[in-house]
Amino acid sequence: MYQVVPGGAGGTITDVIPKQKHSKDTRPLVGAGVIGLVLVIAAVTAWCYYIASLRKAELLKTQMLDLNKDGYIIRNQGGSIVFRMDFRSGTLDLDSCTKEGELLSCGSTTDRKLNFFIETVRPKDTVQCYRVRWEELVPDIPVEHAMTYKFAHWYGGAVSAIQHWPISISGQHAPKPFVTSDIYSNRNEFGGILESYWLSSNATAIKINNSVPFHLGWNDTEKTMYFQARYNDSPFKPNPGEAPCAELSYRVCVGLDVTSIHKYMTRRYFNKPNKVPAKVMFRHPIWSTWALHKTDIDQEKLLTYAANIRKHGFNCSHLELDDRYTSRYGEFEFDVLKFPNASAMFQKLKSNGFLVSLWIHPFVNYDSENFHSCVDRGLFVREPTGRLPALVRWWNGIGGILDFTNPEARDWFSYQLRSLRSRYGVSSFKFDAGETNYLPWKFSTRTPIRDPSFFTRRYTEMAIPYNDRAELRSGYQSQNISCFFRPTDRDSVWGYELGLKSLIPTVLTISILGYQFILPDMIGGNAYLNRTDGNRALPDRELYIRWLELSAFMPSMQFSVPPWEYDNEVVEIARKYTALHESIVAPRVLELAGEVLDTGDPIIRPLWWIATGDETAYKIDSQFLIGDDLMVAPVLEPGKQERDIYLPAGRWRSYKGERFDIKEPLHLTDYPVDLDEIAYFLWV
Repeated sequence: MYQVVPGGAGGTITDVIPKQKHSKDTRPLVGAGVIGLVLVIAAVTAWCYYIASLRKAELLKTQMLDLNKDGYIIRNQGGSIVFRMDFRSGTLDLDSCTKEGELLSCGSTTDRKLNFFIETVRPKDTVQCYRVRWEELVPDIPVEHAMTYKFAHWYGGAVSAIQHWPISISGQHAPKPFVTSDIYSNRNEFGGILESYWLSSNATAIKINNSVPFHLGWNDTEKTMYFQARYNDSPFKPNPGEAPCAELSYRVCVGLDVTSIHKYMTRRYFNKPNKVPAKVMFRHPIWSTWALHKTDIDQEKLLTYAANIRKHGFNCSHLELDDRYTSRYGEFEFDVLKFPNASAMFQKLKSNGFLVSLWIHPFVNYDSENFHSCVDRGLFVREPTGRLPALVRWWNGIGGILDFTNPEARDWFSYQLRSLRSRYGVSSFKFDAGETNYLPWKFSTRTPIRDPSFFTRRYTEMAIPYNDRAELRSGYQSQNISCFFRPTDRDSVWGYELGLKSLIPTVLTISILGYQFILPDMIGGNAYLNRTDGNRALPDRELYIRWLELSAFMPSMQFSVPPWEYDNEVVEIARKYTALHESIVAPRVLELAGEVLDTGDPIIRPLWWIATGDETAYKIDSQFLIGDDLMVAPVLEPGKQERDIYLPAGRWRSYKGERFDIKEPLHLTDYPVDLDEIAYFLWV
C-alpha cells in the first residue's frame, strides 16, 4: 500500500522553513548522502540488468528446452536432462534472438548472419518435439552440432561391419558422408542399410531431415556424435542453381518411454511396406548356390543341389542361382558352356516343384557385349561434366554402373529382367550391390540428386515388380519396397565383425530403422577360405549348428552350405529346426508382418520393448523377442552348452516346460542348452 504524505511533489507547502547556512559539521553528512545516492543508483542499475537477464532467460526457454549461446539442453517431464546438443560452428548472438509463441529464432552468431530457429511442437500429450534448423547464409561454411550420448544408450543409424547393440563408439573420427556403403569391402564405412535416425533409452529420438547434406563423426573421449552439414569436400550437392549454403535441420522428440517414442517416430517419419512378401518365403528356406559353389556353378551342379534338397527331405521356397551363370558381367544370357540347355533345366526344376531366382547387379563390365550400346545410349552414371560415362571398379571387374535416375536406363534394365522371366520362368531376383561407394566420388546423373544415397533408393525400386520373392542388400528410405532385405555377407566366424554374434545386433538395428522383412544371410556364413574358422572349406560344425538354430527364429531362413555336407546328426538338427520354424515361428511372424503394414513396428524386437524401464534390458544383445510373447536366447559362444538368460518380469514357459511367474526380472545363470537346442520362452 502507498501512503499519501501532505506536501509531496507538486503539493502546497504551508510551513516555510527559513534557509540555514551549513556548518562544517554537516559536510560529512552531505558526502555520505552522495555516496548513498551512488549506491542506490548502482543497485537500481544492477536490478534492471537482473530483470533483463531474467527476461532473456525466459525468452530462451521453450517448454522443456533451454537455449544458450553455445547449445541447448532438453529435460523430460520429471526435470531430468535427457538430451544435450552443443554448437560447434558458431556462437549465437543472444541479442539477435526473439520469441513468438512457440518459435524461438536468432539472426546471427557473434561474427555473421544466419537463420536459426527452434520450434516447439506437441503432437500428442505424451510427446514433446522440437524442430531445429541452423542455416548458413554464406556458401561453403559447414554447420556442426555435437550431441552428447552419455545420458543414455543409443540405437539406430546404420548397419556396420562390427555391430553392437546398443551402439558402441570407439576412437575419434571427423564427420564423413553418411551414405550407403559395402561394408564387406569397406569395413570402416557406414553400411548398405541406413537412415539418419537414432533412438535412446531415455525416451529421446532424433531424426535428421532427408534434405540435409549429412555427415557423421564421433569422439569417444568427449562422448559426442558430430552432426554436420556441408557441401565442400563432399559427394553431396546443392540443388541446381542454388548456392552451396549448408543447412542442418532435424527434429528431437521426447516421450514417456523408449518403446512409445519409437512407435511415434516410426509412424511419423518412415515409409511402410504396402504388402507382405510371399508367405512361403517366411515358411520354407531359400537355398542359394553361393557359399557352396561360389562362381563355379553350372547346370549339373544346380540340378544335383536341387535333387539333394528333396532327397534329404527339406522344403524350399525357391532356389537362388547366384554368380556366375553368364559368361560376362552385364549380360543376361546363360553361358552355354556352363548351362548348355538352360530352358530344359528350368523345366526340369519346375516339374520337381522348384522356383528359381537369379542373382543380378547394376554393373556392365567393359568386355560385355552390352557395354558399348549402353555407352551410346547414355545409360551409365557419368563423370562430373556429364560428357563421358564413368568407369567404376567393383568386386568382379571394371565397367559402367547403370543410372537408375535415367528412365531409359530403368526401362532397359527392366526389359532384361522381364525377358529372363518370360523366357525361363524366373520367379524373382537377388538384387546385389546398390551402395554409393560404387559411384565415383564426383558424378552426374540424368536427374540430379543431392544425396548420393538416393541412388540406392532408385536401385531398390527396380525390385518392386518382383517383391513377392525379391532380395535386396541395400536400402535408404526403401521400407516401402516391400521385399526382403539381407544385411550383407557374413563371415563364417563367431564374433561381432560380420560373424554369428553380429546377427542379433544387426537385425535389431535394421528393425529399428523400419526394415522388418529380414533375411539374415546364409546359415553358417559365406565360407570364404580366408574368413572361415578352421582349415576346412566348410564353416566350423558347431558354428554351423548354432547359426542354424538362431536362423530358425528369424523371419526367413537361407541355406547354402547344406547340412548333408557334415553328417547325419547335422541333417537331423536341420530338419528339426526347419520344422520348428514352419510350425512355431512362421505363423507368429506372418501375423506380425500383417501388422507392419499399419504400424511399422518391428517383428524382431529388443527386450526393452516390453521392459521399458529396465536398465539391464537396454544392454542385452544376445536375446530378442518375436512380437511380445516369444523370447529367444541362442548360444553364441564356441564350446558352450549353457548360457546366462535374462527374463523380464512376467509369466513365462520355457521350451522345456518350466514355468516362471515373476514380478521382478530374473537372471538364469548357466542355464543348460545342449548343442541341438536353443533356449526360448513363451509368454503364458
